[in-house]
Amino acid sequence: MKNNKYILISFISLMVFGVPWLVNNYPKSANFIDGLFTYVNESYALVFMRNSITVNQLQDKYDSVKNAKQKIRILIAPGHEPGYGGAEYSNLKERELNVEVSKYLKDFFTRDNHYEVIITRNNNSWDSEIQKYFTDNWNEIISFTKKNKEDMIHLVNTGSIVKVVDGVKHNAAAANVALRLFGINKWVNENKIDIAIHIHFNDYPRRNSSIQGDYSGFSIYVPEKQYSNSTTTKIIADAVMKRLSKYNAISNMPKENSGVTEDQDLIAIGTFNTLDAPSMLIEYGYIYETQFADVKSREMILKDLAFQTYLGVQDFFDAPDNPAIAYDTVMLPHLWKDSFDIKNFDRGDVLSLQTALTVEGFYPGEGKTKNDCPITGKFGPCTIQALSNFQKKYGINDEKGMVGNKTINILNTTYSPSLRQI
Repeated sequence: MKNNKYILISFISLMVFGVPWLVNNYPKSANFIDGLFTYVNESYALVFMRNSITVNQLQDKYDSVKNAKQKIRILIAPGHEPGYGGAEYSNLKERELNVEVSKYLKDFFTRDNHYEVIITRNNNSWDSEIQKYFTDNWNEIISFTKKNKEDMIHLVNTGSIVKVVDGVKHNAAAANVALRLFGINKWVNENKIDIAIHIHFNDYPRRNSSIQGDYSGFSIYVPEKQYSNSTTTKIIADAVMKRLSKYNAISNMPKENSGVTEDQDLIAIGTFNTLDAPSMLIEYGYIYETQFADVKSREMILKDLAFQTYLGVQDFFDAPDNPAIAYDTVMLPHLWKDSFDIKNFDRGDVLSLQTALTVEGFYPGEGKTKNDCPITGKFGPCTIQALSNFQKKYGINDEKGMVGNKTINILNTTYSPSLRQI
């Protein structure tokens, strides 16, 4: 009550003395009012900025890990919902691929005692804690979304935030789906998540969605630079992109072809500035790409995509190499046993061959890109050309178009010294 008394006295004093001054001192008072509104708008923007996690905070926490309570908390969010949503091609469903990659990624992180990992869902249901949060806090999630949206509109209208209008166009999520995504953001803020990684596979609208499209490659979406969590996210994403791009093509779709793309509109990475934690959304490729079609090769490729992501996060923390890991890919080391050629081959042998040829600098071949020649496990023209150059390097002249005993001996000598497996 005492504070209210002082507020009332201040208000009466302002009206008695302030208003006459403003009238008598126009236009000087107009400048004062303009300055006052500028101050209010800047204060509004300051309130809007979140308590975002910095690079130093994350790296210091990683260095000080001693027990479970201090671990780096990572949220892995397989894109879309249990049994609903996402791209589909042939017999592939994106929402299921997302879960598969998420499981591999969780496995790599949890082998390392620096990390604690939560996955938001499986193929059938939400994580029980996440589902309970949706149920118990639905009205608060609606209010959270509405408030942050209104704040963003105000900042755009006053010029404090510049609205990006020429970014990549995304499909709009259904209302309840969008609210659950905002709910995950709110949960992330309240549960001190250190890094959020959303897992997706790409597609785009075209006349006939039953045939392969024109684009290929991965892309990583990060918050646009005006958002509070943008700086830390971008640094982590750059490290992950560098790892992924060693063996995988970067998206050749316009506006995605830098590898890391800033975005204002994706809820998962904090549209309306709704996230404290660094949060990225990884599109691991286009769902119709050849390497995802075969069950055996797909399993290894998805596992390797997860491994590259894990290594990228490790690079961000400048973590020392794990002596138990022989190579920077799950495709190596590998033991090749039998000869093979374009008519008779094992996809596992070819996946590891293509990877070894990439390390050697021969894959893809001259005039080709990783978009032209992804690592697929198929023994085709790209592999034959790269293999030919590899054989020339080692003076093998009598095994053209095939992996014979001489080639196998070189491969095994170089790429299976310890035969340790990830």
